[in-house]
Amino acid sequence: MTRLFSLLLILGLLFTGMSTTTAQAPKFGHINSMELLSVLPGVRQADQQLEAFAKQLEEQNKNMLREYQTKAEEYQSREAMMLDAVKEVKLREISDLEQRIVAFQENAQRRLENKKEELYGPLLEKADDAIKAVAREHGYTYIFDTSSGALLHAEQSDNILPLVRQKLGL
Repeated sequence: MTRLFSLLLILGLLFTGMSTTTAQAPKFGHINSMELLSVLPGVRQADQQLEAFAKQLEEQNKNMLREYQTKAEEYQSREAMMLDAVKEVKLREISDLEQRIVAFQENAQRRLENKKEELYGPLLEKADDAIKAVAREHGYTYIFDTSSGALLHAEQSDNILPLVRQKLGL
């Protein structure tokens, strides 16, 4: 009799454990974030503003390159008639202009990235907040982005970095 009772108890625990496990099974979802962004209000306006800003920077760069080309051509055409002191001054002017062009291009790239972040940051944050809210409301454990394969949401979990570092002896 105690054997039968033990067997029933074990079976009961197994079935209870199985039902608990299936109730806590992860729920997966996915979204194409590019498709979401294409319909998000404000994205088209941000695209236009970023494009206009990029054109302004490109125009400034073209003006500097034209100035450089003019100075370089002038130097080449008059080099034979110039005194050494004048040559040195003209070469220094051309070199300084080259450095300003390089610095402008690097700065322009940073400014363009900052402008992009300024314009798209609030839109992306809004989309991210909505994705997380939907995940919470509908019990999704993981949300995958089908446009990039990125994980957009995950329930709180244990950080296994210390265990992996220990395993690697780090």
